[in-house]
Amino acid sequence: MDFAFDARTEELRTRLLAFMDERVHPAEAVAEEQRARLADPWDTPEIVAELKAEARERGLWNLFLPDSRYGAGLSNLQYAPLAEITGRSPQLAPTALNCAAPDTGNMEVLAQFGTEEQRKRWLEPLLSGEIRSAFAMTEPEVASSDATNIRTRIRRDGDDYVIDGRKWYISGAMNPACEIFIVMGKTDPDGADLRRQQSMILVPRDTPGLEVRRAMRVYGYEDHHHGGHAEVVFDQVRVPATHLIGEEGGGFAIAQARLGPGRIHHCMRLIGMAERAIELMCRRAVSRTAFGRPLAEQGVVRNWIADARVTVEQLRLLVLKTAWLMDTAGNRGAHTEIQAIKIATPRAVVDILDRAVQLHGAGGVSQDFPLAELWAAARTLRLADGPDEVHQRSLARRELKKYL
Repeated sequence: MDFAFDARTEELRTRLLAFMDERVHPAEAVAEEQRARLADPWDTPEIVAELKAEARERGLWNLFLPDSRYGAGLSNLQYAPLAEITGRSPQLAPTALNCAAPDTGNMEVLAQFGTEEQRKRWLEPLLSGEIRSAFAMTEPEVASSDATNIRTRIRRDGDDYVIDGRKWYISGAMNPACEIFIVMGKTDPDGADLRRQQSMILVPRDTPGLEVRRAMRVYGYEDHHHGGHAEVVFDQVRVPATHLIGEEGGGFAIAQARLGPGRIHHCMRLIGMAERAIELMCRRAVSRTAFGRPLAEQGVVRNWIADARVTVEQLRLLVLKTAWLMDTAGNRGAHTEIQAIKIATPRAVVDILDRAVQLHGAGGVSQDFPLAELWAAARTLRLADGPDEVHQRSLARRELKKYL
């Protein structure tokens, strides 16, 4: 594996770093001020539209899609350092570049599995940033870490499908610009193969029977930046059969195809969050004095900063190796590494952010610094896309097979 970035990656990194310094970071405070004045807190501040327009002008748009028909045509290895940079401002940068979840995963699903009609109706406006979307999988009544538990029913009725079920923590659903849901449910609940019972289907937001009931909080935060995490009820929701994605029984396989890139994208951005935390720690340490000495001269503070740097360098190498394997051996060939980064990265970044919070004292848990919100986001990623324990279980099983 070559550790040097290629010429295209370096050029995009240079452009993206300039965009972050010149536009994104200064816009963070502006976005908060504008949001405070919105009649509907789930609306998008005006500054976001300005950032999106400028990102397109600078050629920093849809960087995540490897298919050049739809995006920048970058490999995972090329995209990794760019996603890391956006992780330094996860509230604004991914959205500004049209590289924010859950839209990224939904666009990948439509690009890979959607029909021409589905791509024209939903993928094209998502690619252009005209609309937002949601991915409805997790349910409150079951352990959703095991997708075979899902209870939402998708029943064929003539030329239609009828959906009944309750979902929660559905990212993006509170955003008024969210116009389409990809819903996972069971079309064959009694099927012998547990992984062929599920299907995915497209449900427009304005379909009768679809109710976005409430915003779920994450450690007390309502994530207005990404359209919230909603509880959604589907009560006799009827859509045409042409809204099915792929074939009946293909939902589990589509979910796995969607989650692979999603997991690595999260880990890439998490490294950027950790870098932001280290920067804030260093700035705080050299600017504050306690007990007659600068914090930067306190041994424990130096240990925190040194350990954070070592950890980030280790995580970055593992993520880059995983990206390289996904490009060269496919998602299956990188299965172990994808699980490894999903276990290691959120856990380690939470620890780094926690040290940064500690170093900032009361400021660390306040709204005056991004640390508390970053901590909540990183801690949530130990559950999203599969909790640590599920990945540990699967990874250990693969390791043990070598000795059986």
